[in-house]
Amino acid sequence: MTALTLQAPEAAERRRGSRLRHELRAVHALVHRDLLRLAAQRSHTALILIQPVLYLFALGGGLATLIPAASLGTGYRTYLFPGMLMMTVQTPAIMVGLRLITDRQSGYLRELLMAPVSRATLLLGCCLGGTLVAAVQGAVLLCLAGTVGLPYDPLLLLLLLGGMLLASFALTSLTLALSVTLRSPELFHTLLSLLMMPLLFLSGAFFPLESMPGWCRALATVNPLAYGVDLLRRSIALRVPDQAAAESGITWAGHQPPLLLEAGLLLALGGLALLWAVRRFSRPE
Repeated sequence: MTALTLQAPEAAERRRGSRLRHELRAVHALVHRDLLRLAAQRSHTALILIQPVLYLFALGGGLATLIPAASLGTGYRTYLFPGMLMMTVQTPAIMVGLRLITDRQSGYLRELLMAPVSRATLLLGCCLGGTLVAAVQGAVLLCLAGTVGLPYDPLLLLLLLGGMLLASFALTSLTLALSVTLRSPELFHTLLSLLMMPLLFLSGAFFPLESMPGWCRALATVNPLAYGVDLLRRSIALRVPDQAAAESGITWAGHQPPLLLEAGLLLALGGLALLWAVRRFSRPE
């Protein structure tokens, strides 16, 4: 009787360990699927990168002659670069939510739900896969850092990559939270198209927030894109001290929040959005 009593907790522990490994393998499979899709769709990746590159060199080159560097503390292309990194990662994040809706309509999601894993695991795998794909595409744009006057400093590139991962996670989680609520891909795409460009313009990606009206600055304090852009711009200022543009970002009552607090807010926002999406996604349809 004593031996059986001792064996029962051990068996339960082994079952929990086996279950955890099974769930982790499912997450790995979903992330691997997204990476394979990225590798197979190189032309699609190139098309996604065209818009931020055009903004960087066409818009940046044109406005650089009109906006004096003294007003920004740096050249306009250098100032614009963090915003273009954010533009690069936002498109793959949106595609994750759109793909979830189309998978539901096509019936592929129903087949995926038949797998012996929890719905939370499936959504987590989709989120992590989308986050990684978005960060990889943003990393491609990092190759252009030297063309806008930034050094190819390994620590600077790591800081920018870390900032893009946090921003990608927050955006992917938010789009998943929206996609589990909406049923129509047309409505999802239209709604995101209406929201993303105003949010990008109110993020300080193109112009300093301090030069905008007060109501724009107020909206920027609740704009996740603004925190992503500010995090990237201040990361540049850490490694390139003469970049005074970092002082023109998010402010709370006239003071900049700590850099780690901004990073923590993006992580917390992504986590909360993902938890809400998991709870909504776990309801039987």
